[in-house]
Amino acid sequence: MHPCAMTAEAEKIALEVLTLPTAVRAFLAHKLIASLEDDLDDDAEAEWAAVIDRRSQEIESGTVTCRPVAEAVKEIRGKLHVSRRQ
Repeated sequence: MHPCAMTAEAEKIALEVLTLPTAVRAFLAHKLIASLEDDLDDDAEAEWAAVIDRRSQEIESGTVTCRPVAEAVKEIRGKLHVSRRQ
């Protein structure tokens, strides 16, 4: 059991939620985490929205090209490996 004591009702809800499909659990997890973020930084939220809009426009216009995540991660790991050997 989690260090925080759960009520019987919370335990029941948790068990029910764990039987839901993955996508539904992910949605609920997102909603629960978002509910914990009561001290949002409005400036940061606005800045992230601007970055997302800019990046979306770059992708749509073809200014940048996307690559598979596995490819990008492989390249980054290779660079890290080289830099650690130096």
